[in-house]
Amino acid sequence: MSAAAPLEDPAGDAAENAFGDAAENAPENTPAEGTAAAGIWLAKQLVGAWGSWGPTLSSDALRVAFISDRRGTPELWVQTGDDAAAAALPISLSEDPVLAVRWSADDAWLACAVATDGGVRTQVWVVRPDGSDARRLAGSREVHAQLGPWTRSGHRVVVTIPSTEPGEPTLSLLADPATGEFTTLATGDLITVLDLSIEERLAVLRDGRRGHQFCVVVDRLADQAHTLLPQSAVGSTEVALVRPAPEGDPNPLVVYLVTEALSSRHELVAMPIGPNNWRGTARVLAARPDADLEGLDADDAGRLLLLVWNVVGTSEIELLDTTTGRATRVPELPGLVASDPILSRDGSTVVLGVESPERPREIWRLDTGTLLWNRVTDVPELPRRSLVRPTLEAYVSGDGLPLTGWLYRAPDSAGARPGRAMLSLHGGPEAQERPTFSPQHQAMVAAGITVFAPNVRGSSGFGRAFVHADDVEGRYGAFADVIASARHVVSLAAADRESIAVTGRSYGGYLTLASLAFTPGVFAAGVDICGMSDLHTFYRDTEPWIAAAAVTKYGHPRRDRTLLRAISPLRSVDAIAVPLLVVHGEHDTNVPIGEAHQIVAALRKRRRTVDYLELEGEGHDFRRADSRILLISTMIEFLWEHLPPGRDPGSDPGP
Repeated sequence: MSAAAPLEDPAGDAAENAFGDAAENAPENTPAEGTAAAGIWLAKQLVGAWGSWGPTLSSDALRVAFISDRRGTPELWVQTGDDAAAAALPISLSEDPVLAVRWSADDAWLACAVATDGGVRTQVWVVRPDGSDARRLAGSREVHAQLGPWTRSGHRVVVTIPSTEPGEPTLSLLADPATGEFTTLATGDLITVLDLSIEERLAVLRDGRRGHQFCVVVDRLADQAHTLLPQSAVGSTEVALVRPAPEGDPNPLVVYLVTEALSSRHELVAMPIGPNNWRGTARVLAARPDADLEGLDADDAGRLLLLVWNVVGTSEIELLDTTTGRATRVPELPGLVASDPILSRDGSTVVLGVESPERPREIWRLDTGTLLWNRVTDVPELPRRSLVRPTLEAYVSGDGLPLTGWLYRAPDSAGARPGRAMLSLHGGPEAQERPTFSPQHQAMVAAGITVFAPNVRGSSGFGRAFVHADDVEGRYGAFADVIASARHVVSLAAADRESIAVTGRSYGGYLTLASLAFTPGVFAAGVDICGMSDLHTFYRDTEPWIAAAAVTKYGHPRRDRTLLRAISPLRSVDAIAVPLLVVHGEHDTNVPIGEAHQIVAALRKRRRTVDYLELEGEGHDFRRADSRILLISTMIEFLWEHLPPGRDPGSDPGP
């Protein structure tokens, strides 16, 4: 599909035109900037600007399967050809959103993760690349099934079933889609299978709680297991893959790990391994003092590694020759942020998703020999209105900790009269605000609302110490970072100190409630999206595997009971006196919907101003276009109603 024909459905079916007709899209027919109508108009245009992501390649690298929301909901698409002119065809599995896709080593199957009813629990589906023989392999409304890797020969895929009751083990299985046969691969507490050796004897597993994950090699034949690196009290290992050792290396196999267990930042470490519990000496292959390694893939021979670095939120790519040790920096990434990087089995091709603030996610292909880029998928024509590229702001918190955030400045705020603004707090907290394509941020700016999106302590991408700075008792430091962020946006003359809202999603929603409850008088309004209101009820009602992994981040529900009570916003609800909008997904079992119901009920009991929006058919993530349009539109209307427009020029801008 080309940009010149954004409204044509590649499958030949009529697609809903989220952009309206050409007359509606003309600048003279759009609402004036700086109004709520302008923001809502732009939200509809940009949410409709579908993207493509999560690619996977056939063994010959001639076909790519990926996820796209070009028909309003994330679906599976398959494309033959290596550029945007090639036809992409949708493959229907169910009415639920597709989250991920992986191609089997023998090219016979695609395996997909599907969000059950749009919620947190997922199913594993398999389908032939031509769309035939589609069926659910594992998972249901009651059972969460996680999609793992395919074996690197044949066509068996890893499926992991987390515990459904506290104390039960997690079970990882090898599933054969052709026969329906399941074979037990491993059991453990919080395990995830990351990779298997080509003959399937050795399996690399990740285990451990949030921020303290480690990798284990299981020898299935000898029934032995050992950790790959020393278990660190603070370090974590998220990614690992096993490949043949480089030419000339006497070791049989090497596990390549993305880990911070040996350093203050995520780096690439090589650990030689072999059968019968043998392992060599770990050595660092690639590290940077200014960046975290976040993406890794390898060709089948283990000769070429693909590295993706996170440099203060933007992406840089390297190719590492394991035989020579030579690293090649890939120039001119066609976007600011890369995601889901994969390397073809022969090492000739890199395929990944790329996006920027002004352009949605699209898939690009890199020839590793020539280092030339080629666009695989396209995006619709965007509305003829300038989008904002944010600036990266640096400042410090109250205790001197350096912080950064991305500022999307509304045009009016650049003058002598700062006006409305909102802090946008990301989830996680181990996520990171990055310069990606955000219809919400752009729509707010069009509505005259400046957006400041900080990375408070606990965010990823800034090293090990920063991501652990908010653990348990450190939560109070994160609260202080929110206040420092509000003061900074005022100091930039980008916001009136009397007209700032605090907003956030998931953990950011919790921070929103905490900021209103524990520091009243700072913010004029709040928007809580899927946030926890009481950490005790969160632990009680969330999925068992989510609760088990969270204790290192938030605290233990029994040992840290007093702390959790003290930092639960519901316990200080009397202090929330400003208007609040609460938004939650109907099927959210990560942060259960009761967290929203109880804070809304408590505020209504006290006759406070609180609006509630429940999104039908959505879980913790809002994946359908109509839901996201409704969310952004409701937020704009709420903030326009409850944030004053700003003071006269010359007023004191100080916090």
